[in-house]
Amino acid sequence: MDVMTAIKASDVDRFVAKPDPRMPIVLVYGPDAGLVRERVDALVKASVDDPNDPFSFVRIEGEDLSANPSRLVDEAHTVPLFGGRRAVLVKAGSRNIAASVEPVINAPSDECRIIIEAGDLKKSSPLRALIEKAKTAAALPCYVDNGAALGQLIDTEMREAQLTIAPDARATLVSLLGGDRLASRNEIRKLALYARGQGRVELTDVIAVVADASALALDGVIDAAFAGRTADVETEFNKARAGGSSPAAIISAAIRQVANLHKMKLSVDDGDSIEFAMKRGAPPVHFTREKKVGDALRVWSPARLVRTMELLADASLDARRNGPLAEAIAQRTLLSIAVNARRREA
Repeated sequence: MDVMTAIKASDVDRFVAKPDPRMPIVLVYGPDAGLVRERVDALVKASVDDPNDPFSFVRIEGEDLSANPSRLVDEAHTVPLFGGRRAVLVKAGSRNIAASVEPVINAPSDECRIIIEAGDLKKSSPLRALIEKAKTAAALPCYVDNGAALGQLIDTEMREAQLTIAPDARATLVSLLGGDRLASRNEIRKLALYARGQGRVELTDVIAVVADASALALDGVIDAAFAGRTADVETEFNKARAGGSSPAAIISAAIRQVANLHKMKLSVDDGDSIEFAMKRGAPPVHFTREKKVGDALRVWSPARLVRTMELLADASLDARRNGPLAEAIAQRTLLSIAVNARRREA
């Protein structure tokens, strides 16, 4: 009877740290290419003494394997010239290499680990299905990190750098990472290098190193306008301009925000709490903006937001037609929105 050997995502790191010798054939696959690469590299290091030794470690492209299907089983049973452990890395590519892998599964070598690197494979993929059903093979999925996994990655890198991180900095960093494990790890290490010697990473460090400063500056001026904070609009507007945001970009950000506020306000009017509506926003409201966005949702009605959409559309057109006056048009429009927010009429 076949034994399923698909490793649960939560157990993958444990397997990579100590590969099971009963499963000398390992498929590493998934949508996170950086995580796939990282785990493949770890498996190679765990399988051979010297990855730079061509007699101990061999790389095969999937296209080459398709042209020469018997090569993999030949390599698996080749005895190292100077003894020791041996490994073969196969980069699957776009070709179906299941037929080349099956002979190795049927006759695995105790002296050689076969590591197959692949992209995001569906459950119906011949290669994935073959590996998952084999007793001598293991399939290691590499899914995009969730918040908990990113938090663990941050904590590990901070600990190795002998740093701590403030809770608000950690939460913001989690929100800015994800999608590719290697890219996330590089960003965290860049942050750790920036904060070396100060003991603790603060929110200002995350903003300076990892966050898109111009995007954060846009959030500041847009949130100030819709929350009715007229005194802050000019200051935040100047910050956005200093950060490189054009008048057109500022108006566009305001248009996106008014559309999101309208959607959230309709949700509140249907009975949802403001907190729940903000979580369902597109995108969801980051915790650092919740106070100002919450203030905006309390004072704006759907009808007023629709009128503001029209105001911003007119401003966008005016700014395009009158380039030299675009900055003044954008700033005047945001001040007008802030003044309207303070009126609170329906």
